[in-house]
Amino acid sequence: MDQRSMYASTAQPSALQTNKVLRSTYMLLAMTLAFSAVCAFITMAIGLGRVGALAMTIGAFVTLFILHKKANSAAGIGLVFLFTGLLGGSLGPLLSAYMSFPGGPALIMQALGGTAIIFLGLSAYALTTKKDFSFLGGFLVIGMLTAIVAMIANIFLGIPALSLAISAAIIFIMSGFILFDTSRIVNGGETNYILATVGLYLSIYNIFVSLLQLLGAFGGDD
Repeated sequence: MDQRSMYASTAQPSALQTNKVLRSTYMLLAMTLAFSAVCAFITMAIGLGRVGALAMTIGAFVTLFILHKKANSAAGIGLVFLFTGLLGGSLGPLLSAYMSFPGGPALIMQALGGTAIIFLGLSAYALTTKKDFSFLGGFLVIGMLTAIVAMIANIFLGIPALSLAISAAIIFIMSGFILFDTSRIVNGGETNYILATVGLYLSIYNIFVSLLQLLGAFGGDD
């Protein structure tokens, strides 16, 4: 009886902590996605160029480096919004280009809808099954490194088919990261909701961009 009581007393706070991390993560994720969308709209409105977008992307990853060091401090929240705002803003030129295509606005909405379906579906699966997807970690890292090398190579090769293959691969890899990151929260492997938010945001961001490129290519607008 005493042993069961001790187990219950330790399991309950753990479950409460996990639920708190989940709630905080999804709340912060929703806010950062909305903020990111606003920043993208602003950079579209002001006509941000590619050089400005590149500068914002570089600034975002510098912020990400600092964020990992400050994730447990009060500055973490502000850095999350700075990071997601810069990445969202860097999408301005890309979205403006697609908006200029015939049917471009519809393509963007399709990419948004597809991204939402992928994220919600995979998150729901990981949350309801509570399966441990930690075994995916090594495969996902190798896959991401391979995709990065392929992207760098294709800058010089300029092969359209390879670009599409990379976009498709990134969608699959980031889908795996959604399962991986969500299961880490559910199973207590990730207790910092700021870092959890950043991981999920990056997956959503990359899925959206890659899906938009695929839809644009198959729509004949590239």
